[in-house]
Amino acid sequence: MEMSAVAPMLEIADAVMAFGGETLNVCIQCGTCTVVCPWNLVDEFSPRALLRLVSLGIEGYEQKSLWNCVTCATCVDRCPRGVDMVDVIRSTRGVMIESGIVPPSFRSPFGALRNDGNPWGAPRCERTSWSEGLQVPEFSGATENLFYACCTHAYDARNRKVLREMATLLLRGGVSMGVIGTEESCCGDQAHKCGGVEIHASLETANTELFDARGVRKIIASSPHCMNMFKKHVPGDYAPRHYTQVFHELLAEGRLSPRREVPLKVAYHDPCYLGRHNGIYEAPRQVLRSIPGLACLEFARNRRSSLCCGGGGGGIWSEVEKDKRFSVLRIEEARETGAQVIATACPFCMIMFEDALKAMGLDEDDLRILDVAELLYQSVE
Repeated sequence: MEMSAVAPMLEIADAVMAFGGETLNVCIQCGTCTVVCPWNLVDEFSPRALLRLVSLGIEGYEQKSLWNCVTCATCVDRCPRGVDMVDVIRSTRGVMIESGIVPPSFRSPFGALRNDGNPWGAPRCERTSWSEGLQVPEFSGATENLFYACCTHAYDARNRKVLREMATLLLRGGVSMGVIGTEESCCGDQAHKCGGVEIHASLETANTELFDARGVRKIIASSPHCMNMFKKHVPGDYAPRHYTQVFHELLAEGRLSPRREVPLKVAYHDPCYLGRHNGIYEAPRQVLRSIPGLACLEFARNRRSSLCCGGGGGGIWSEVEKDKRFSVLRIEEARETGAQVIATACPFCMIMFEDALKAMGLDEDDLRILDVAELLYQSVE
């Protein structure tokens, strides 16, 4: 990419810090980030070098590597100086986008977010089509929780099934919840991490004004990406929880009772935005352990060392060669455990893993990808 539209090079570090990458100036160039970055399992990528280029204002940081980062936060988790590499990457991308440099893979979802309030280009009137026949209540002032459906859950056919079963279980457990529906907009996670500052701000304003007008006090999020946005990047306290946390509580209180055996060997994959970004490791595992007949297996890389699916930070829209996909490597790791199922709790992981299966020429007879909600539903329903 050309840099002709960008501010003078020596100003880049200040611009990045002004966009929110304040920890840029505490990096000591130790290289820990490069050592732990999952890209180096499949390709070559040096976050340390990228930070160095940005801090010195030297050309090169605007190239492909800047847009490859999938914001998995492995580097953030391991940095001895507390550099928030995700924020530095996000802020550097923001500087580029403000200067008119937008990768082709981001252009269509950015346009859809502006026009339709979701990155998939689906009409707003279809946002609640997943709930047809379920009698999910409309949110009102008397409702305790807003059930916020991720755009990917609401519009993607495969993930829509997950969402229906998730909502059914919440209702079965007697959770006071409702949906607002077509007036909702995307939480803005992907726009935020891709550096689309203006788009994210517009979505944030639309949602917070809507939530405040409706009296939203608590949110149950179907996706860890949505939960993370409402928890860390949106003004106002909506006490967001991920659905697995709520399921864990319902099971502990006896409000959901898994009784039917599900005789499967299941390896649980920790989604980055549930695990490393928010430290939620036990709730989904406890949900799986509550299911009779289900054998819980662990990946060699698990919990804070979990390998990213590759879908965050715009990765879900990027074209990556088969032999450079984290998701393909994760499928191979799952097969080494003897698992029949990879269980996850994130719609991006679902899409990335199912695409990887197809790319590898595998099908459900070889390995299935199921959400934690689907497995619990099999036992409760």
